[in-house]
Amino acid sequence: MTALPTSSPPITPEEFLAMPDDEAIAYELVDGQLVERNMGAESSLIAARIIVLLGSFLEDRPLGSVFTSETTYQCFVDAPKKLRRADVSFVRKDRLPDGRVPKGQFRIAPDLAVEVISPGDKSEEVDAKTLEWLGAGVSLLWVVSPATRTVRIHRPRASAAEPISFLTVEDTLVGEEVLPGFSCSVAEIFQGI
Repeated sequence: MTALPTSSPPITPEEFLAMPDDEAIAYELVDGQLVERNMGAESSLIAARIIVLLGSFLEDRPLGSVFTSETTYQCFVDAPKKLRRADVSFVRKDRLPDGRVPKGQFRIAPDLAVEVISPGDKSEEVDAKTLEWLGAGVSLLWVVSPATRTVRIHRPRASAAEPISFLTVEDTLVGEEVLPGFSCSVAEIFQGI
């Protein structure tokens, strides 16, 4: 993630959403500035696999909807003008505003957010975004690392002593209370990579 030069005047979420899709798709909005999201081919493939796995699971279970990295979320209490994108996200059907998917950005946090680390991502940026998602109310967050072939699972923590789960290709990833019944091997996410 790279911020564009800050010499440009801040823009509002409304101006961001009015940008042509082919321009806005590569950015998030943080502190009124466009922040570039560079996703590599490998990271994009992993995100697509996760979307397929979740989509297949949800086909016979009307629990909610899976969204791609094009979906924006304006759900950050401490920064109401911030727009973020998860590489993959899931929102339960019963939490959809008026039972419908919004035409613009979501104003609620996703139930599941997935961040797939790309080659240009800095660890402090990934950690900051992780804290933002959890602070916004995400119930389950998967941080997927292609370099180490691991998945870190974050949940809202009742205390600082609660561990963060760390899965390797030997483990199984489950949907917990967010996606009851969902499971896949971590190896399946990285198959062929």
